Amino acid sequence: MNQAIRNSWVAAIAMFALIFGALSYVQVVGADELKANAWNNRAILQDYCNDRGAIIVGGAPVAESVEGTEQCKFQRTYPQPELYAGLTGYFSQNYGATGLEQAMREQLAGSSDQQFLDRVGQLFLGNQPKGASVELTVDPKIQKLAYDLIPDGQRGSIVVTNPKTGAILAMASKPSYNPNLIATQDPVAESTNINELVKVPGINLNQNVSGPTGELLAPGSVFKLVDAAAALNSGKYNKDSVLPNPANMPFPGIQYTLPNYAGGNCYTQDTASFAFALQQSCNTPFASIALDLGRDAIAQQAAKFGFGEDLGDQLKLQYAKGNGFPKDLDGPGLAQSAIGQKDVRATPLQVALMTAAIANGGIQMSPSLVKTVRSPDLRVIDEPKPEALRTSTTPDIARQITEWMTSAVSQGIARGAAVQGVQVAGKTGTAELGNGLNNSWFTGFAPANNPQVGVTIVMEGVDITTGAQLTSPNAKKIFEAVLNK
Repeated sequence: MNQAIRNSWVAAIAMFALIFGALSYVQVVGADELKANAWNNRAILQDYCNDRGAIIVGGAPVAESVEGTEQCKFQRTYPQPELYAGLTGYFSQNYGATGLEQAMREQLAGSSDQQFLDRVGQLFLGNQPKGASVELTVDPKIQKLAYDLIPDGQRGSIVVTNPKTGAILAMASKPSYNPNLIATQDPVAESTNINELVKVPGINLNQNVSGPTGELLAPGSVFKLVDAAAALNSGKYNKDSVLPNPANMPFPGIQYTLPNYAGGNCYTQDTASFAFALQQSCNTPFASIALDLGRDAIAQQAAKFGFGEDLGDQLKLQYAKGNGFPKDLDGPGLAQSAIGQKDVRATPLQVALMTAAIANGGIQMSPSLVKTVRSPDLRVIDEPKPEALRTSTTPDIARQITEWMTSAVSQGIARGAAVQGVQVAGKTGTAELGNGLNNSWFTGFAPANNPQVGVTIVMEGVDITTGAQLTSPNAKKIFEAVLNK
């Protein structure tokens, strides 16, 4: 009998311990994770009808709370919906929150630690809770220009940054969507609208990622900047090195050959300098570098530029890290990967950060979207400062690659990005998709000797001619718009 009682007590104590442990985990360890979960509607229902703070660009709200109904005093609206949907995300009673609406939920709702005194003051005054406003680093004119430069019906992304600070001046993509269709207080309309939107290819409503932060694409020839940095860092190559430049690169024991780039003037010479190879975007010189240095050297340099690595915590958006440089590569696989094909994948933002690191003397800055967070009385409660994320390469190597990128614009196939009176550094890329279609890239910065702006553009599923028209020339327009402000 006594043994049975003891067993019952042990079981009861174990159950209480389990319950206490679970509650402790939920309330302490897992609290932040649960709050951040986009599908956790409890936190949303708690402040859904409150006066949520605005998300502001250039002094104007791009997400704000306006007068609602008797049942719900405030309604979330998006004045320029398609233009900023990839940044704001949406705030829905039934489908949760995404984008900055989710990442900055506590500040916008007024429930962050920094806003404790504001909440106490509102309580004593009997006022409705009011959230803080979040001002972005985005320039509204550059955002509008970038968005308009992507034709309707074309999948593409544009990222514009300040290489010295990491501030994002514009981040646009198409297709986009109207968050007002999901933020409506009509549950039937909300459900109908979201069911229609999820059918549109290229729109991801269930993750806090837009095209620039979430679309993993083969980078094509812009990855040759990684090869160039790895080569110079190895000590086996210098600016005067002569590289093999055959029309086709054979591999022992198999019939496959890696062709050189068919465009440009690669076919005019059997050997190439680094300058010529980057000017004309030749494939075989950079494939030969990778085969000479080995997979690890290229992978290590790619990681230093951030491929497959963390992008820091200032972005305030979820993002796809990619898979880094592929493993277990044979000779052909390594050659293909070295020119940004095969299984190499990166987001447009990642390519932008790689280029910004070169522009910034080898130091990659953490990307930032939030300029200030202000309380309802306009007091600044948070003002993130520029942060160095990692050292990608040396200042000397960065300067040398910048010189080659400048010649790619002044003398090579990136000449469409040239701006009169300004030295522009740039690199094009073409990632083949088959059926004559490609992902067409441009990435670069200006002025080359004192970078003020970096631009990365990708247009998906286009032919060579269309890609050439929508990348380098559009980069030129953005360079001019930023530098002439």
